[in-house]
Amino acid sequence: MRFFQHIGFKLILVVGLVAILIISIFAYFNIQSLRTNLQAEVERHANQLSETVKYSTRLDMLENQRDRIHQAINEIGRQQSIGKIRVLNKTGQIIYSSVENDIGTFVDKNAESCYACHSADRPLERLAITERTRVFQVHPDSSRMLGIINPIYNEQACWSAPCHVHPQQQTVLGVLDVTLPLNEVDKTIRSSRLEMLWFALSSVLALSIIIGLFVQRWVATPVAGLLKATQQVADGNMNHRIHSERKDQLGKLARSFDNMTDKLSEARLQLFQSDKLASLGRLAAGVAHEINNPLTGVLTYSSFLLKRTAHQPEMQEDLKVIVRETLRSREIVKSLLDFARQSVPKKSEADLHEIIERSIAVVQNQLTLRQVELVKNFDAGLPRMTLDANQIQQVFINLIVNGIDAMGNKPGRITIGSSQLRLSLVGMAQVKKAACPKRHSLIDQNMRIEGLASVRVKMRVASEEGFLYIDPLYGRRRDQTSFPVAAGVLRQLSCTECAASLHEPDVVCPLCGAPAFAVEVPTQGKREACTRQGCDWQRWEAMDTGGLREYAEVTVSDTGCGIPAEDLPRIFEPFFSTKGQKGTGLGLSVIWGIIDNHNGTIKVESEVQRGTTFRIRLPIQQPR
Repeated sequence: MRFFQHIGFKLILVVGLVAILIISIFAYFNIQSLRTNLQAEVERHANQLSETVKYSTRLDMLENQRDRIHQAINEIGRQQSIGKIRVLNKTGQIIYSSVENDIGTFVDKNAESCYACHSADRPLERLAITERTRVFQVHPDSSRMLGIINPIYNEQACWSAPCHVHPQQQTVLGVLDVTLPLNEVDKTIRSSRLEMLWFALSSVLALSIIIGLFVQRWVATPVAGLLKATQQVADGNMNHRIHSERKDQLGKLARSFDNMTDKLSEARLQLFQSDKLASLGRLAAGVAHEINNPLTGVLTYSSFLLKRTAHQPEMQEDLKVIVRETLRSREIVKSLLDFARQSVPKKSEADLHEIIERSIAVVQNQLTLRQVELVKNFDAGLPRMTLDANQIQQVFINLIVNGIDAMGNKPGRITIGSSQLRLSLVGMAQVKKAACPKRHSLIDQNMRIEGLASVRVKMRVASEEGFLYIDPLYGRRRDQTSFPVAAGVLRQLSCTECAASLHEPDVVCPLCGAPAFAVEVPTQGKREACTRQGCDWQRWEAMDTGGLREYAEVTVSDTGCGIPAEDLPRIFEPFFSTKGQKGTGLGLSVIWGIIDNHNGTIKVESEVQRGTTFRIRLPIQQPR
């Protein structure tokens, strides 16, 4: 029963019924045309035969040679293709006939089409061939017969002959009636009907098979794939993809389904991570007090011992490390809370190299035990910067520890370098706040592009509506769309909440001439871009005219195992770890948050079995 519910069967059934209807109509009119043509051909043949008989007996009739006329009619009437030949006078009496019993009898003037010549008791002088023809059956079970009458007109030779008694005023002297059987015609028509029936059945069968194959390939199989994919996704398998290369609507539907599944997978992952972060926040808030209590005890007693050992320099150094690291541990707990609550760092003027040195001192024992060489290439001219020293120290400790772990059990080298750069804001500036003309926020924290919250706007292309996720990093165009859009297509963009248009009426793209759109960046003007899909033009006047700014760049490189290319886009995501059960997956996400809160950037370059380099850029002068 389920087979009859398939879309392929329904399509084949509909096409088959339509084909039967069309072929039936065609067959009906074809048979009718064949029947008419055959009958017309028989009528023409009968008329020619009638004319032949009339002119072959004309002389005998003028001379009143009855025997010769009767002999000629009998000879012609014996042919199998001729039913009978009769000659009737004006009163309807049969005077000659190929059938002896008919001679001398009268025909019914109201039958056998005689009414055509005797309408209103006045015989017509001229009749068309169709009006002189009749089709009839002698008995209901007998075959059809075609009869044609041919009037015998009065001629001068007739009314002037001494042997005839026809007056000159008489127009029609009699009628020659020829009857032909339609056996062959009916047989041909029956054969044509049977052939047409077989043709119709064969055509419908062949058409159904061909359509069935194409429907199976073009419709049923893709639909079955879509159905299977929806069932897989419904069962929770977000990795299932259709990967269709077709260019038709079903191919577009399959690609839209894959894109939708990708978005659902990302949304589920982001929701899962958000839930983890919420759980982490609750956990941090619950245990912070319990952790701080023993840390306070350690700090109190270490500070007390520090005072009592004022004359023991070696112990003083160890106690200072304990006090400093206890304070840092307390700050880490606080930073964990800050990370969960997205708090603002407490910045003050500090020496970046000093922060790095303190970070190295904390992990020095690990470096020694794992036989890892640490190389420092510092720029001595690097100025002091405005930073949260504890947070930045946490960044470098985490990166050094990650580098040590990447070595495994093999000796290796970690290189830390610093330099001062003058960089354009293009490629550095990030849109952290964006609004529509009615001040609705356009920032989407759930959809991130390389770790940065995107700018989400409503997109309309023809009759399709979706979202455009704009890359927040100025100078980089890794925008994403909620459904595939062909390159060169113009997009209508508006606010996701109030549907206010984002198009700039007086601004066009200088590259392609398409309309431009803009989003408001509070206190930093508008960031403009082209509405044409694939065009990379963008403009942010506040950044373009901002000139060059000074940055401190710190690189942390290791000669460890490296990071696979497929994992690089995700390493800054919360709880994503390449260390398996050994890592929490929180370290790099904390680093990302700290650097982002300092208006800096962090990038990673890695090659498997060759090593990894983290490149951090921090503005020397923090924007107000």
